[in-house]
Parts: sequence; structure tokens; C-alpha cells
Amino acid sequence: MAYAKVLGVHGRQDGYLEGSGYLVSWCVGHLVELAPPSAYGEQYVKWSIADLPILPEKWQYLVSASTKKQFSVLKRLMHRADVETVVNSCDAG
Repeated sequence: MAYAKVLGVHGRQDGYLEGSGYLVSWCVGHLVELAPPSAYGEQYVKWSIADLPILPEKWQYLVSASTKKQFSVLKRLMHRADVETVVNSCDAG
């Protein structure tokens, strides 16, 4: 909200603010998380210490159930024809 205030963005929408040529949105928690071991095969549904490390050739990700709506908002905004640049101002942690 601090960024929106500085940029003069006041138009409240569902999941974002829009105005003055800017879109400002937010994320709460992790929008996307690593898939659990079971996503990589039946052998990992119940795994043991002997299976570690589990290092898949291609990592899989899942949209968190609690953030699915906001993920959809951000995806839609990033694919708008008028969006040229995305700035991630989230905390690096």
C-alpha cells in the first residue's frame, strides 16, 4: 500500500489497485510451493531416509490452496496487453 500511495494509485479492484498508469498488487505468504515428494512417484508416497536426497530432474510446483485466488489475479495482470514491466518488491526471505 505504501508503493501505491507514493505512485498515486488509488483505484481499488479485486486483488489489486490501478491508476496513474500503474498496477499494484500483493502477495500474502507463498503463492507457489514445491510439490511434495509423492508428486514425483509412488515410491515417495511413503519414503524412508534411504531415499534421500530426492533430487528430481525437473522440480514441480503447486499453487498454494490458500493463495489460489491471488495467484490468478497476478497471472491475469501479468498477461495484460498493457503490462510491459513487472517489479517484485516482496521481501527476499
